[in-house]
Amino acid sequence: MNNAEDAKRLAAVLDWYALAGVETILAGQPVDRFEISKQPPAPARYRRTPGPSGKTQPTFNRTGAPARSPLAKQSSRQAPADHNLAPANTAEAVIQAQKLSAEARTPEALRTALAGFEGCSLKKMAKNLCFADGNPQSRLMLIGEAPGRDEDLAGVPFVGRAGQLLDKMLAAIDLSRKEDLWITNTVFWRPPGNRNPTLAESEICRPFLERQIELIKPKIIVALGGAAAKNLLHTQSGIMRLRGKWHEIEIGGHKAQLMPTLHPAYLLRTPAAKKLAWQDLLMIREKLDEQS
Repeated sequence: MNNAEDAKRLAAVLDWYALAGVETILAGQPVDRFEISKQPPAPARYRRTPGPSGKTQPTFNRTGAPARSPLAKQSSRQAPADHNLAPANTAEAVIQAQKLSAEARTPEALRTALAGFEGCSLKKMAKNLCFADGNPQSRLMLIGEAPGRDEDLAGVPFVGRAGQLLDKMLAAIDLSRKEDLWITNTVFWRPPGNRNPTLAESEICRPFLERQIELIKPKIIVALGGAAAKNLLHTQSGIMRLRGKWHEIEIGGHKAQLMPTLHPAYLLRTPAAKKLAWQDLLMIREKLDEQS
């Protein structure tokens, strides 16, 4: 490294790896193991011949060492990571989630039930449960898609760069995370590599999300990003079509006004879209003032 510019480039690369979900260095150079898995197995490089006793003997290679079995070579190769962790019986996991969530009478009891729930396979690779944060007595509830790396480490939703931006956005309309809102996600464990949750994973976690809404009873729900908006509104429409408009939803007999808006992570990548998010924030502030 020759100068400060090189240090900046290196820091940018490391930051990109962190956002992509890279947490551990296994070798000096990156290896695309998904590509390796697509390659045909190497041809056999040895044969076994009958020895004097009638038993087969390995044919030696040019170095004098026994040639290695291609099966042994294949087994020593690290298999590509399986990022599709949905359980075999999703319906059974959903039924169990419905039963456990229905028994919870408080948000803290729901957290405890979720911590003991083994039906979502995301839990196997996550470091921490990321349940919720904020004031359970608030009228405003924010719902994102899934925890990221920073959230997985802290066990708290929206604490990374996107969460820090979100806190600033909320402060701009005089809202405090600890006092004025309750914030959670559609799934409660980080998907490997920050990939999107699968439909099965979202459906398994849905009873716990809906029970949160029933217990918190928010008057206003903000869906942060297209994935959360689609999940809550049961639609395939994109976030640009959904944002900026109020939608009424009913969950467990509780009705709320829902506003889809752009995810803070998208705003970090697309700063020009902040003006749209600001319009949505002003509408949320106006609705809160009307209800108060």
